Amino acid sequence: MTNELLLIGSVILIFSMALLSYRFFGKAGLYCLSAVATILANIEVLLLIRAFGMEQTLGNVLFAVTFLITDILSECEGKKAANKAVWIGMASSLFFLLLSQSWLLYVPSEGDWAMESFRKIFSSTPRMLLSSFLVYAISQLFDVWLYHKWWAFTEKKTGDKRRFLWLRNNGSTLVSQILNTLLFTLFAFYGTYDMGTILSIFVSSYVIFIFTSLLDTPVLYLARKVHDRSQRSA
Repeated sequence: MTNELLLIGSVILIFSMALLSYRFFGKAGLYCLSAVATILANIEVLLLIRAFGMEQTLGNVLFAVTFLITDILSECEGKKAANKAVWIGMASSLFFLLLSQSWLLYVPSEGDWAMESFRKIFSSTPRMLLSSFLVYAISQLFDVWLYHKWWAFTEKKTGDKRRFLWLRNNGSTLVSQILNTLLFTLFAFYGTYDMGTILSIFVSSYVIFIFTSLLDTPVLYLARKVHDRSQRSA
């Protein structure tokens, strides 16, 4: 149960960080967290583990929090702010890709002990980062667009702008996560693992995203309360 407990702990920690970042630093805090989560997820995704009876890559929770971030920004700060978080995540990934590859060009000294490990890790990173760069842009921009489509639909049906937050949150994230999981799994792992493993990674990743999407809904409601409180005290 070690892996399972660690994954549960990761969800609590990472989602709590999203809420605390917004509580204390506003949308700037979410922009920073989006950049950090995007970079770390692309390193963590290299690790393949087994948990809850499924073979899966790490990084799923960090990828999931980027969708929570854009949903918080969509709900509380507007579509423009949410799209800005996506572009920040893309810029961070590109910067990290270029910088991490430059490390491998250095000639290590005789006393160096880290370069071999760096090469093992970051020689695999370009494909992951390039895959993530493209898939992140497609799925996140689609998520923001779909979130506001759901919002317009529920507002038109009910006449209430605030109702059905859970529907626009889950309706956008669950659909966009199918696109995200399918494209990333194919781009990042095709030719690296056999099709059975790739299918297992796709299914397990999406199952995790279903749970994280459902679990992030209370966080989104709390974030809206944080925003409402800050507006009243302004």
